[in-house]
Amino acid sequence: MPSQLHDVLVELFRNQPLLAPELLRNALHVELPKFTEARIDSADLTDLQPAEYRADLVVLLLDGKPVFGIVIEVQLSQKNRKRFVWPAYVATLRARLECPVCLLVVTADEAVARWAARPIEMGNGSRFVPLVLRPSGVPEVTDEAQAQLDPELAVLSAMAHGRDTDAGKSAQIALAARSAVLGLDHDRSKLYFDLVLTHLSEAARRAFQAMDPRKYEYQSDFARRYVAEGVTIGETRGRAAVVAKLLVRRFGPLTQEAETRIAEASSAELDGMVERLLTAQTLREALG
Repeated sequence: MPSQLHDVLVELFRNQPLLAPELLRNALHVELPKFTEARIDSADLTDLQPAEYRADLVVLLLDGKPVFGIVIEVQLSQKNRKRFVWPAYVATLRARLECPVCLLVVTADEAVARWAARPIEMGNGSRFVPLVLRPSGVPEVTDEAQAQLDPELAVLSAMAHGRDTDAGKSAQIALAARSAVLGLDHDRSKLYFDLVLTHLSEAARRAFQAMDPRKYEYQSDFARRYVAEGVTIGETRGRAAVVAKLLVRRFGPLTQEAETRIAEASSAELDGMVERLLTAQTLREALG
């Protein structure tokens, strides 16, 4: 088990800068501006004052220039001092970037999440309200194909839901995460898989170990469809089914024109749709 849960959670966001805007948009329903790039920026938020402020991570969204800043704080316990410095993090980064900035607090405990989500009284009726991603708010990634497109989200999902009361579902999420990490480099694969196993309940661990991938029967209609198409029609069609599923989640039901566009797309074109998925404001933009 990684000795520093805080550090490895930060590493998930560092390894995939698009994870933060994806969670803000899909889990917390934050409206983000159009952007073409997400990158890690300096987390040193010291201003001209003597005090030094350093956040866990800063993700910068760009569209030629900075359009949105995300200060990420992984909070595993209640520390009242943080409620005084969090507004300073946002204000300092906003002054540096000259664009909107938000604070995303990531927690592994529901009680800590409730504490972090309380509005911070700034005085004279002004309030600062952090955005908090609690374990129950992390999307449940059960489809292996979707997990392979977004490994960091799959691992975060397994960590958040590994001890849910439905052990079978927890095991299915862990299985999807395992399929995602197998294609990564050795060090990242080992770290991520360790995280997945560590956060499983005993019941979920037994269910997970009983799932032989060679004999596993996919539970969701989408997964069964994906595997069947991948076998009978080929890898490109299977990938097209995954892309269609993600676009439906992002933009709602697809038009006949969109379905035809996806079905006729090449592998390279499908990869482009996935890359545009988070930044596109409309289905037409995502399809390219």
